[in-house]
Amino acid sequence: MDTFIHQVLAGLATGGIYASVALALVMIYQSTHLLNFAQGEMAMFSTYIAWSLIHAGLPYWVAFVATIAISFVIGVLIQRYVLRPIRGQSVLSLVAVFIGLIFIFNSVAGWLFDFTIKVFPSPFPSEPLFGQHYVSSHELGATAVTLVVLALLYSFFRFTSLGLAMRAAAQNPNSSRLVGIRVAWMLALGWGLAAAIGAVAGMMVAPIVYLDPNMMSGILLYAFAGALIGGIDSPGGAVVGGFLVGVLENVLGAFVIGNELKLSVALVLIVGVLTVRPSGLFGSVHVTRV
Repeated sequence: MDTFIHQVLAGLATGGIYASVALALVMIYQSTHLLNFAQGEMAMFSTYIAWSLIHAGLPYWVAFVATIAISFVIGVLIQRYVLRPIRGQSVLSLVAVFIGLIFIFNSVAGWLFDFTIKVFPSPFPSEPLFGQHYVSSHELGATAVTLVVLALLYSFFRFTSLGLAMRAAAQNPNSSRLVGIRVAWMLALGWGLAAAIGAVAGMMVAPIVYLDPNMMSGILLYAFAGALIGGIDSPGGAVVGGFLVGVLENVLGAFVIGNELKLSVALVLIVGVLTVRPSGLFGSVHVTRV
């Protein structure tokens, strides 16, 4: 029973990281109706920025906040100067741009920081918190950080005028323009927030998987699964889906299929959801008369 409880709690901890990346994917999907395949590489590059700032002598939490700010700017710049000029083009063109961003971020990270594995520090103590032995301090702290970020995002979109304007621009851009909302800038801010959320996820996962240019490839796959399970157009559903994928990955890997096949859990979930319920658990179903 202790092993089962440990796997569930550890799954919730890693699921929080999947939830962060899944939320970033959903935010971009809501505004562009496309999946950002480069989300993982953007998060990885942001984590290297944090690593550089920490090694330059900045305290961890100062580097943490600075990295979020830098990542936000990078996300805005990508939308304004890479994606905005090709708006209205075919979906294939946009997908090609996303794939190009994957290789650009991966190659630039390897060029600047090399491809050797690096140890990324954790801001949490090495001893388990509260005297329990089920989850490590970092896993518990990473879950807390993720929940704080999610609460801040919910408050931003629910109670601020800018957040409401971003929601309106994502749901109905034409009507938003009629009431004076600058839709193009709302989309850029959405990309910035998605990049910032990805940076948080990268900094939380790096102490677990170590830091290298390919560290987010598996994380992104689990995040895709979480976003699809919860509903690709539902931010709350993406969060629930991310936690669910984390628990299923750990429990099935420990008791059913073994750790060697854990990644296949995400693939099975993706195929199963797309086959049985493409809209996900909380996603909206759109009916079109033809």
